[in-house]
Amino acid sequence: MADNDEAPARFKDLALDAADHQALADWWCEAIGYERGPTDDGSTRPLDEPVPIVDRDGDGPLIWINPVPEKGRAKSHMHFDVWGDPDRLVALGATVVRERDEEIEWHVLADPEGNEFCVFV
Repeated sequence: MADNDEAPARFKDLALDAADHQALADWWCEAIGYERGPTDDGSTRPLDEPVPIVDRDGDGPLIWINPVPEKGRAKSHMHFDVWGDPDRLVALGATVVRERDEEIEWHVLADPEGNEFCVFV
């Protein structure tokens, strides 16, 4: 396996598109315990710009919630996997796509904009 100096790319951060990126940033912050990231100069970020959210403990990846003019129309081939409580996430506004059953050991939920994610209990 090649070391990072030989790889053609390195992981930077995650990006999630949203029609209402401000609301979705707040939703994901509450759902996974993140907070909005600060600007470099401490100023207020313009409302029409992407919103960075960061792990309060500094352990998780930086996630950008990016504004797009439309809601997603097709199933994404990339999604988040999280440890969590599906019932509490539904109470926050997630919807159940598929419950854990004899075929899968996780729940499939969707955030308020329809982005699917897997929840491992």
